[in-house]
Amino acid sequence: MVLFKKSANKGFIFKVYTLKALVLALCAVLLVCGCVVGVGATDVSEVFLLENKRKIPIYSVDTEQKVVAFSFDAAYGAEQTKQIMDTLEAHGVPASFFLVGFWVDKYPELLKEMHERGYEIGTHSNMHSHMSKMSAYDINVDLTASINKIENVTGEKVELFRAPYGEYNNTLVSEAEKLGLFTVQWSVDSIDWKGISAEEMTSRVVSRIHEGAIVLYHNNSDHVLEALPRTIELLKARGYTFSTIGNLIYKSDYHIDGTGKQIKNT
Repeated sequence: MVLFKKSANKGFIFKVYTLKALVLALCAVLLVCGCVVGVGATDVSEVFLLENKRKIPIYSVDTEQKVVAFSFDAAYGAEQTKQIMDTLEAHGVPASFFLVGFWVDKYPELLKEMHERGYEIGTHSNMHSHMSKMSAYDINVDLTASINKIENVTGEKVELFRAPYGEYNNTLVSEAEKLGLFTVQWSVDSIDWKGISAEEMTSRVVSRIHEGAIVLYHNNSDHVLEALPRTIELLKARGYTFSTIGNLIYKSDYHIDGTGKQIKNT
């Protein structure tokens, strides 16, 4: 809208500041609409904010079903691993294990047993380095080495990757994607690595559980063996069922929101 103002000497003139304010406001709206865009990708979420683009791993899955996935990271030690598998098996709970390459070097027979018993195997890197600080080339070398070690024992393709320390950036997620890996985080952390009691661990997991949750444990943490049976019993009593991460996540036609929730495209 343009307003006019009467001048004693020059007739009508534009009231310029009103027009300028309107134009600036319109430009601001167009800039926001054009530059802030959320795009769903096949393999990772791409979140745009002005010129910045961020890739996000899978933290959880959007589902109305009361299903969750237990996962165990293995980097140091293996004393409790068989007992963890025994406990899961006794309760009919499938699970996913993320293994570091040097762990596989040390315990190939345990990996073989893990695979033969039907547990899902993903890579947790080869050297458990701070991979977000590595170059694309070094990331590729590391992940390829770990994948080869696992596949040479299991004979099956590795599809899942969990970054050491939960650290990631665009380069890491992109390089994992190029190798056919789904980068997976977690939405419920048992914090078993802190040495908390079995009761605290159980309470923490059960109180934070939700549909499509991915739960993080470690294969050699204190009290995890004590916590698992009670946690499973309580979740089953609430109507939850269990899945591997590979069977829980969507493999195509999805996007990931800003919280890391994987959502099926409609």
